[in-house]
Amino acid sequence: MRNSYIEHFENQQIAQKEVPDFRAGDTIRVAVEIKEGEKTRIQNFEGVCISIRGQGTGRTFTVRKIGANNIGVERIFPLYSDSIKDIQVIRRGRVRRAKLYYLRDRKGKAARIRERKEKERTKTSA
Repeated sequence: MRNSYIEHFENQQIAQKEVPDFRAGDTIRVAVEIKEGEKTRIQNFEGVCISIRGQGTGRTFTVRKIGANNIGVERIFPLYSDSIKDIQVIRRGRVRRAKLYYLRDRKGKAARIRERKEKERTKTSA
Protein backbone atom coordinates (compact mmCIF):
# COMPACT_ATOMS: atom_id res chain seq x y z
CA MET A 1 0.00 0.00 0.00
CA ARG A 2 1.58 3.22 -1.17
CA ASN A 3 0.85 6.71 0.02
CA SER A 4 -1.43 8.52 -2.46
CA TYR A 5 0.58 11.75 -2.21
CA ILE A 6 3.83 9.99 -3.08
CA GLU A 7 2.14 8.14 -5.91
CA HIS A 8 0.71 11.40 -7.31
CA PHE A 9 4.15 13.06 -7.14
CA GLU A 10 5.81 10.10 -8.90
CA ASN A 11 3.20 10.16 -11.66
CA GLN A 12 3.97 13.84 -12.28
CA GLN A 13 7.72 13.07 -12.49
CA ILE A 14 7.12 10.23 -14.94
CA ALA A 15 4.83 12.36 -17.14
CA GLN A 16 7.50 15.06 -17.54
CA LYS A 17 10.17 12.75 -18.97
CA GLU A 18 10.01 11.29 -22.47
CA VAL A 19 11.41 7.73 -22.39
CA PRO A 20 11.61 5.52 -25.50
CA ASP A 21 10.25 1.99 -25.45
CA PHE A 22 13.14 -0.44 -25.00
CA ARG A 23 13.71 -3.79 -23.30
CA ALA A 24 16.46 -6.24 -22.47
CA GLY A 25 18.52 -7.17 -25.51
CA ASP A 26 18.27 -3.76 -27.18
CA THR A 27 21.42 -1.80 -27.93
CA ILE A 28 20.95 1.69 -26.56
CA ARG A 29 22.93 4.92 -26.30
CA VAL A 30 22.48 6.83 -23.05
CA ALA A 31 23.52 10.50 -22.98
CA VAL A 32 24.60 11.28 -19.41
CA GLU A 33 25.38 14.76 -18.09
CA ILE A 34 28.68 14.77 -16.18
CA LYS A 35 29.71 17.63 -13.93
CA GLU A 36 33.42 18.36 -13.63
CA GLY A 37 33.91 21.27 -11.28
CA GLU A 38 32.01 24.22 -12.74
CA LYS A 39 31.61 22.73 -16.22
CA THR A 40 29.12 20.15 -17.43
CA ARG A 41 29.36 17.92 -20.49
CA ILE A 42 27.38 15.13 -22.10
CA GLN A 43 28.98 11.69 -22.36
CA ASN A 44 27.42 8.83 -24.31
CA PHE A 45 27.39 5.28 -22.94
CA GLU A 46 26.45 2.75 -25.62
CA GLY A 47 25.84 -0.92 -24.94
CA VAL A 48 23.32 -3.71 -24.55
CA CYS A 49 20.53 -3.33 -22.01
CA ILE A 50 20.80 -6.48 -19.89
CA SER A 51 18.06 -5.77 -17.33
CA ILE A 52 15.23 -3.46 -16.38
CA ARG A 53 13.90 -3.54 -12.83
CA GLY A 54 11.80 -1.57 -10.37
CA GLN A 55 8.67 0.48 -10.75
CA GLY A 56 7.66 4.11 -10.74
CA THR A 57 10.44 6.63 -10.27
CA GLY A 58 12.66 3.90 -8.79
CA ARG A 59 12.88 2.08 -12.12
CA THR A 60 16.46 1.31 -13.22
CA PHE A 61 18.14 -0.31 -16.19
CA THR A 62 21.57 -1.86 -16.61
CA VAL A 63 23.68 -1.30 -19.73
CA ARG A 64 26.73 -3.43 -20.54
CA LYS A 65 29.46 -2.59 -23.04
CA ILE A 66 32.87 -3.96 -23.86
CA GLY A 67 35.51 -1.36 -23.04
CA ALA A 68 39.23 -1.17 -23.72
CA ASN A 69 41.22 -4.43 -23.60
CA ASN A 70 37.97 -6.46 -23.84
CA ILE A 71 36.89 -5.57 -20.31
CA GLY A 72 33.15 -5.56 -19.70
CA VAL A 73 31.75 -2.35 -18.22
CA GLU A 74 28.27 -2.19 -16.69
CA ARG A 75 26.40 0.87 -15.48
CA ILE A 76 23.08 1.04 -13.70
CA PHE A 77 21.02 4.09 -14.60
CA PRO A 78 17.87 5.37 -12.86
CA LEU A 79 15.37 5.72 -15.70
CA TYR A 80 13.90 9.05 -14.53
CA SER A 81 17.16 10.67 -13.40
CA ASP A 82 17.79 14.33 -14.25
CA SER A 83 21.36 13.48 -15.29
CA ILE A 84 20.09 11.36 -18.21
CA LYS A 85 19.52 13.74 -21.11
CA ASP A 86 18.63 11.30 -23.89
CA ILE A 87 18.15 7.59 -24.56
CA GLN A 88 18.38 6.32 -28.15
CA VAL A 89 17.55 2.80 -29.27
CA ILE A 90 20.25 1.84 -31.77
CA ARG A 91 19.24 -1.77 -32.44
CA ARG A 92 16.43 -4.00 -31.21
CA GLY A 93 17.55 -7.43 -30.05
CA ARG A 94 15.64 -10.71 -30.07
CA VAL A 95 16.12 -12.50 -26.75
CA ARG A 96 14.09 -14.97 -24.72
CA ARG A 97 15.00 -13.74 -21.25
CA ALA A 98 14.14 -10.67 -19.20
CA LYS A 99 17.59 -10.58 -17.58
CA LEU A 100 20.66 -11.20 -19.74
CA TYR A 101 23.22 -11.81 -17.00
CA TYR A 102 24.60 -14.76 -18.98
CA LEU A 103 26.29 -12.25 -21.31
CA ARG A 104 28.83 -11.58 -18.53
CA ASP A 105 30.39 -14.99 -19.16
CA ARG A 106 30.47 -14.70 -22.95
CA LYS A 107 32.94 -12.97 -25.24
CA GLY A 108 33.11 -12.15 -28.93
CA LYS A 109 30.75 -13.96 -31.26
CA ALA A 110 29.20 -15.95 -28.42
CA ALA A 111 27.82 -12.72 -26.98
CA ARG A 112 25.94 -11.74 -30.16
CA ILE A 113 22.24 -11.00 -30.05
CA ARG A 114 20.00 -11.49 -33.09
CA GLU A 115 18.08 -8.50 -34.40
CA ARG A 116 14.35 -8.35 -33.78
CA LYS A 117 12.19 -7.79 -36.82
CA GLU A 118 9.40 -5.31 -36.21
CA LYS A 119 6.02 -6.55 -37.29
CA GLU A 120 4.40 -4.36 -39.89
CA ARG A 121 1.06 -3.07 -38.74
CA THR A 122 -1.26 -2.35 -41.62
CA LYS A 123 -4.74 -0.95 -41.26
CA THR A 124 -7.41 -2.95 -43.02
CA SER A 125 -10.60 -1.16 -43.85
CA ALA A 126 -13.73 -3.17 -43.18
